[in-house]
Amino acid sequence: MPQPPSAASRDEPVIRERGDACPGALRLHAADDGFLARVRLPGGLLTGRQAAVLALAADRFGDGHLELTSRGNVQLRGLADGCGGALAELLDGGGLLPAPSHERVRNIVATPLSGLDAPEGAVGAGGAVGAEGPDRPDALAWAMDFDRLLCASPWAAALSGRFLFAFDDGRGDVASLGPDVTVLGRPAGRALVRLGRAADAVELAGPDAPRAALSAARYFLDAAAAAGTQAWRVSELPAEHALGTAEFVRRLDAAGIAAAAVGAVDWPYAPAPRPPGAGTRDRATLCVLPPLGRVDSAQWRVLAQVAQEGGGELRVTPWRSVILPSVNGDAPARIEDAGLVVAPDSPWETVTACTGRPGCAKSLADVRADARAVVDRARGPLPVHWSGCERRCGHPRGTAWVDLVATGTGYRITAPGRPVRHDVRPPELAAALADARTDPDVVKK
Repeated sequence: MPQPPSAASRDEPVIRERGDACPGALRLHAADDGFLARVRLPGGLLTGRQAAVLALAADRFGDGHLELTSRGNVQLRGLADGCGGALAELLDGGGLLPAPSHERVRNIVATPLSGLDAPEGAVGAGGAVGAEGPDRPDALAWAMDFDRLLCASPWAAALSGRFLFAFDDGRGDVASLGPDVTVLGRPAGRALVRLGRAADAVELAGPDAPRAALSAARYFLDAAAAAGTQAWRVSELPAEHALGTAEFVRRLDAAGIAAAAVGAVDWPYAPAPRPPGAGTRDRATLCVLPPLGRVDSAQWRVLAQVAQEGGGELRVTPWRSVILPSVNGDAPARIEDAGLVVAPDSPWETVTACTGRPGCAKSLADVRADARAVVDRARGPLPVHWSGCERRCGHPRGTAWVDLVATGTGYRITAPGRPVRHDVRPPELAAALADARTDPDVVKK
């Protein structure tokens, strides 16, 4: 899986001349293969019934497929022009549009395995240890409480569709995704709240975390208004309007939330969940990996049915996989028969791609087809991302990954510690990619 992001300085201030154009379930985006809808799933949480509604929407209005996004949401593609009203009615009936005015700002990720496992504490770069299993909070409960607060706050609808909240149970998985507001669980019922990429944080009681995250969002909007640059994210605020811990503590105190600033925090890191999951003979938590994060409606219905037979829910992760909290019997075999990955060490675990042709007009290649053609012959320890153009949408965070970019005459391949290869043609891709994915430190040994 992609490595934890390396330390990076705050982005240069950006002056926006318009609001963001992020698609939603009500604001559809015109793509080359039809219209696109993005359905936000706070915490990635879906009931089996809601999952079935999404499958119905894909068949009735779209191309019969669903895409998982890097924020744990679901996209519908190939939508017909003029279907917006009927699509919204179907989604609303499934409980997927609780606040139409806020549907694009419900960008909330949470630890997918929260409450389902008891791993050892996650270890940070300097040896800091995350909360131990028994002390881990229910990050999904935090996320659900926060979503209700967010949707009940009229002013919050002014957030951009890219502003990201993360609720991490202490292991450091979703905290590593570059959120604008991060809540990290700590032992003894405590939590840390970080603003953007700040080195410091605020500590408070865990039950106050959802309200504190909402206060952080209001602080950002106030700072963005004062800056006048229409910043979409914390990292876009100019230096003179950057969010500060002292002011955040003051705002929390005014809201009746006891909090204290803490110095530089060594944040823990945990990798993404991987197949097959864990469990006992009677109950298992299963991690399902759809190749390239794309499933057809029949595959999705298998997941929905398994969820309904088990604990009644499924969780879409920011790593384009699905967690089924409770499965038993022949569920893994049924899922695998549907063409989804449940076995460990699949080559698909470390391969991602943008939409590519035919869905994206800017793409110079059908990157998904090219990835499928070589996935079994181009294995290696480094993750790889296929991009149809120089924008490199959806690429992994961090630096230890292989970058393939379509150029119109082949692919440019960039890998850590290796010279750049230009215009690699399809017949040469498997060998060139296998070589690029070999860790250079392993080669030296």
